[in-house]
Amino acid sequence: MEYSSLIRDIKEKLPGIDVRQDEPMAEHCSFRIGGPAAAMALPRTAEELAGLCRLLRAAGVRPLIIGNGTNILPPDGRLDRFVLVTCPQAGAVTVEGTCVTAEAGATLAAAATAAAQAGLTGLEFAHGIPGSVGGGVVMNAGAYGGELKDVITRTEYLDEELTPRTVEGPAHDFSYRHSIFSGREVVILRTEFSLTPGDQEAIFARMRELAAKRRASQPLELPSAGSTFKRPAGGYAAALIDQAGLRGCAVGGAQVSEKHAGFVVNAGGATAADVRRLMEHIQKTVLASSGVALEPEVLILGE
Repeated sequence: MEYSSLIRDIKEKLPGIDVRQDEPMAEHCSFRIGGPAAAMALPRTAEELAGLCRLLRAAGVRPLIIGNGTNILPPDGRLDRFVLVTCPQAGAVTVEGTCVTAEAGATLAAAATAAAQAGLTGLEFAHGIPGSVGGGVVMNAGAYGGELKDVITRTEYLDEELTPRTVEGPAHDFSYRHSIFSGREVVILRTEFSLTPGDQEAIFARMRELAAKRRASQPLELPSAGSTFKRPAGGYAAALIDQAGLRGCAVGGAQVSEKHAGFVVNAGGATAADVRRLMEHIQKTVLASSGVALEPEVLILGE
C-alpha cells in the first residue's frame, strides 16, 4: 500500500503527531533487528492515539500498535504496515491516593517509580520490566513472583469498532501471559493500579534488590526480547533449553545466552531469519529431549 497521501492527511488533520515513512523497525525494538515499516506514527497522548486510530479506520487501515518494542521480532525486509508506537517520549502517569493511573505509552518502570515516590507498594516487581503499560496489560506482564493482575483494577480501551470501553477487576480475565485483550485488535488507552501505602525507603530498597538480581542473572548487555518462550506447565523454558545442551548455541548472529538459556540474544549482526531459525531449532531439540513443546513469547511480525 502507498501511504504518502494518508500521511499528508494525518499531518493536516492531526498536526503535531510525528509521522514517518520507511522508518527502520530496528530502532523501535529491543532486538535491534528489522527492516523499514512502510509508515509509522508516534502519538504523544491517549487522546492522540485514539484520534489517529479513528482516522486510519476511516481510511480503511488497521494499524499495528506497539509500545517499547520489547516483545517483538520484526522482519528483515519491509513491513508493509502502518505502525503506531505508543511509547516514544511520553505517557502520563498520575497518582491520586492509593491509585496510580498510567497511559498506555508509559513504561512500566515509570509507573513503578511514580508509585514508589508516592510511598505506594505493589509495583516493585514491574520496575525492571522494559515494556510499556499497554503491552504489559495485554500480556499480564510479570516478574519475580508479581503480575499486573495483582494490582490492576480498571482499564480504558477502544474495542474492535473503536468504541470506548472500560473493564474492571476480574473482567480483565487475567491468567499467565493472557488477558481479555489477548489476540484482539483493541487499543489500550490507560489503566489504573490499586496499591498499598508502604515505607518509601523499603520500596526503593526492594526495587534495587530486584534490579541487582536481574543484572546478575540476565544478559541485559545484549539486545534481546526478554524471555523467548512462555513458561511451560510444570517447568521452566530456560531449564529445558539448558538440559537440551543448547546454552550458547548460535545461528548466525543469534545466540542462546550463555548467561540465561531462556534468552535468545542478538550477539552481533543478527537477522530476524537467524532468530527464527534458532527458535525453531530450540523448539525441535527441546521437544525431542523432553517431550515439551515450547510456545514463543516473542511476537514474530510479518508472518
